Amino acid sequence: MKTLFVLLISLLFNHSCGYSELGQSNSRPPSHQIFDELLKKYVNPEGLVNYKGFIQDKAKLEKYLDLLSNNAPDRRNWTKEEQLAYWINAYNAFTIKLIVDNYPVNSIKDLDPKVSIPLVNTVWHIKFFKIGGKDASLDELEHKILRKEFDEPRIHFAINCASFSCPKLLNEAFLSEDIDSQLDKVAKSFINDPLRNKITSDKVEISQIFSWFKGDFTKNGSLIDYLNKYSLVKISQNAKISHLTYDWSLNE
Repeated sequence: MKTLFVLLISLLFNHSCGYSELGQSNSRPPSHQIFDELLKKYVNPEGLVNYKGFIQDKAKLEKYLDLLSNNAPDRRNWTKEEQLAYWINAYNAFTIKLIVDNYPVNSIKDLDPKVSIPLVNTVWHIKFFKIGGKDASLDELEHKILRKEFDEPRIHFAINCASFSCPKLLNEAFLSEDIDSQLDKVAKSFINDPLRNKITSDKVEISQIFSWFKGDFTKNGSLIDYLNKYSLVKISQNAKISHLTYDWSLNE
């Protein structure tokens, strides 16, 4: 039963058919300063989020979200780095909004639709915000844009699903001029985090993220090859691999 569940989750997370039309012509990259200030104030170095603080500062959060909604990327004129920083920040900021709007909640999965809705299977499929005037969901941002358009596995360590087993929410906004070093930072932080991955030279117990999105990490080598790019412990190619149970409790 557990194997079947993991397979179903993998199929859900890896469905990337289709193309996102989210975007905007003649737009300019918005400033991420407001979000940076909020993250520095309400997210600690361990990635734990003070959602009550965000609720108190909700007007400032909404101001930033409006900035994102009204300044969607122009794929022709924005650089790859500007687009990547925008979409990562958008995913994280709208996830925070989702929790803030429904707080208190024990888990983001508690917000899954209670009734069957066509094409809306989980909370990530709910279109609760707009990008460039079009309804959008977190699923679209992750699977049809970030995973599909950028071929950048490190995004899995940058976007945060408001859960304890997710990579820590970085307490600073992603910026186009720093994006590569920031992605390296979160990759190293997550892979070497003993609460989320347990790594020795001959045995690795790793996050289910590496199972759900294995194809993203193995395009240019094995999974161990990818882990060794960031792991502080050199992992043997013959190391035994298993996956830890995912903790969906709220990251506060």
